[in-house]
Amino acid sequence: MTIAADFTGLWVTDDGHIRHELLANGRYVEARGTRERAYEGRYEITGTHIEYWDDTGFTADGDFVGGILYHAGMVLRRR
Repeated sequence: MTIAADFTGLWVTDDGHIRHELLANGRYVEARGTRERAYEGRYEITGTHIEYWDDTGFTADGDFVGGILYHAGMVLRRR
């Protein structure tokens, strides 16, 4: 069984441009380039699937596979 705590921490694209910080309280902060708090919201993880709800109403999802987060066409690795 996988629990959400297994995925908390910082996830980053290889070029470092996109950075997702998954917080233990079910919130996330996404940085893009020099914008440190470009997006913020909540997330839920079921198994290896993640659902995002941005505070502005935007929704997205992704999947963790083999230590990689695949999200909206991006590949993020844990740091």
